[in-house]
Amino acid sequence: MRASDPLIRALEFAGLRRTTPLVAILLGAGGALSALGLAALSAWLITRAWQMPPVLYLSVAVTAVRALGISRALFRYLERLATHDVALRAMGTARARIYRVLATGAPEAAVRADRGALLARTADDVDEIGDAVVRGLVPMAVGGVTGIAAVAIMAVVSPLSAIVLAVALLISGVLAPRLGARASVRAVVDGARARESVGTSVTGLLWHGAELAVAGRRRSALAALRSADVDHARAVDDAAARQAGAASLTPFALLVSVVAAAVIAVDLASGAPGSLMEATSSDGVLTPMLLGVLILLPLSSFEETGALTDAAIAWERGRRSAARVMALVDAAGPERTVADPVFDPRPATLTVAALQWGHERPLGPADGLDLRLRPGDRLAVTGPSGAGKSTLGLTLAGLLEPLSGSVVTEPGELSTCAAYFPEEGHLFSTTLRENLRVARGDVTDDEIVDALREVGLGRWIDALPDGLDTELAGAAAVSGGQRRRILLARALVHDARIVVLDEPTEHLDADDATELLGRICAREGMFGSDRVVVVITHQAIDELNVPSLFVPLSRQDSISLN
Repeated sequence: MRASDPLIRALEFAGLRRTTPLVAILLGAGGALSALGLAALSAWLITRAWQMPPVLYLSVAVTAVRALGISRALFRYLERLATHDVALRAMGTARARIYRVLATGAPEAAVRADRGALLARTADDVDEIGDAVVRGLVPMAVGGVTGIAAVAIMAVVSPLSAIVLAVALLISGVLAPRLGARASVRAVVDGARARESVGTSVTGLLWHGAELAVAGRRRSALAALRSADVDHARAVDDAAARQAGAASLTPFALLVSVVAAAVIAVDLASGAPGSLMEATSSDGVLTPMLLGVLILLPLSSFEETGALTDAAIAWERGRRSAARVMALVDAAGPERTVADPVFDPRPATLTVAALQWGHERPLGPADGLDLRLRPGDRLAVTGPSGAGKSTLGLTLAGLLEPLSGSVVTEPGELSTCAAYFPEEGHLFSTTLRENLRVARGDVTDDEIVDALREVGLGRWIDALPDGLDTELAGAAAVSGGQRRRILLARALVHDARIVVLDEPTEHLDADDATELLGRICAREGMFGSDRVVVVITHQAIDELNVPSLFVPLSRQDSISLN
């Protein structure tokens, strides 16, 4: 396995050393060897009991059979515990490190990523990496140990049977998994792409259902979701068919091995010149006990290798998922250990010179954008949907690098002066207090209450039985307007001197939205005269007496700063 293998990189990223799964592998091998020993000893015991010896002759074997049966179950139970412990720890570590990398690395990695794809990277793809350990790595290692042990035991009984068994196990444990994994690679890739498409469609419908309904595009969005779901189902079915074809090699190899063992047993029992009976008994007769071992041992040895096709496919799925996860990590840059951001408390001026912003193509005017916003200034950014208003806001807040030009603050750095508050900020399933502390960890209860009253939630908080200790079960616990106001309260308690608000009045009725937007944009309003506020909005601002920046859909149109 190459060191550059994405799954190996992902496992190392998750803190999984090469010796970490060793205990799980040893326990799994113990269970598999107990099963092999149980099969061989059971065959001997059955055939020996058929000869009706004194019962005492069988007492040790009976006790050993019971011990092996118990140890087999015990080892497998312990192996499951150890394997899942390793996998769950690795998945937890991987997710924590991914979040830290995204939080401390280049902001573009998270900002530029599609939301559905980002959710798939941190959820489904990390799960697939854990599955690669549980269903891939450990079973493959245990299957290898079991196969070698089975061939060694069979070699004692009949070298020729051992050769046949070795070939059959190679077909079952190496060829079938390789064919299964290779045949399903295309389906795995298509399935992952279709799954991301489904995730993107679902999140789009959940987050923008109201806008889609107003625009009359909800039916087309639902149709796109159905199409993506059909594509995902087709990819999954294709993968299952290919996997079944590869898995069918295992019962075929098992049949060949058992039939060959039976034929060899007949040859040994015949005593014909040139037979291999000398390798089994001193008097030239194949004993019933050895015959039972010869027939039953292959049946048990395929128990572990039969699962290796699934293991190989799980490993391949893990590789594909790991490649996507590590691409996200590489885009964010190296993980850094940083303290909580400390924002400069001094009022700051935002200066923009010849700015061109965008992801792949510039969205600004041909000669760039020039701005100078001093403490107390307000700027409303308007324009049609998709024109690049949010991209401009991200660039002004320092979360996206300009395509050209510059965005600077004085005094201080942009990263310690500006903060961006997105339209779809997240409410966590915790208390109202902790949802405000996301913005500033040392905010007091009085400051939280004042901020909530300032954004129009005074009567609501007074009616809460537990006050700031009220648990918010995500966005479902509050209405769209309440959620929007809570997110605005976060911006109020934040330390940033330059605040970029993306659609702060979304989901409010027209009168409330106009009133709230007026207080946001007022120089002596809720944000005070020592902060710069940039508001991205689709609302009419004619009556607000606020400078406006219109972002057009086309670069050929002019940008006017009133």
